[in-house]
Amino acid sequence: MPRLPTTPQRSYNMSRIRAKDTKPELFLRKALWAKGIRYRTHAKDLPGKPDMVIRKYGLAIFVDGEFWHGHRWEETQHIIKSNRDFWIPKIERNMKRDSEVNASLAAMGYTVFRFWEHDIRKNLNKCINQIMLYLETAEKGRLPYPPDY
Repeated sequence: MPRLPTTPQRSYNMSRIRAKDTKPELFLRKALWAKGIRYRTHAKDLPGKPDMVIRKYGLAIFVDGEFWHGHRWEETQHIIKSNRDFWIPKIERNMKRDSEVNASLAAMGYTVFRFWEHDIRKNLNKCINQIMLYLETAEKGRLPYPPDY
């Protein structure tokens, strides 16, 4: 039977999880760069510090981790077994903050795309195509609706 990590070890492990420049984020950035799309990363002057911003087209892109941002939350919150009193409110605060950031960016005229990490890992081309479609139609002055979050 595998040994469970001690509280200090678990705390150390959790502290090593990156908040930016994650592998899925880097995959998406590299693919966009290869398509000739230029962007800025982690814009400090915008709400939520989007992972990527294409200011010319008013596009803010986030790459969200499933655990931290509550993917399929109604189903998955029951999986959390340890420290539920901490994790459940924390993830729900993250989800609320994501909604507030989306609203703030929209009020500033930005379109927000949020991709789950697993979508980038499994369907990178689909994610790139959504961004490319947005940019192409923005170039022509006809903006599509952003993807469903």
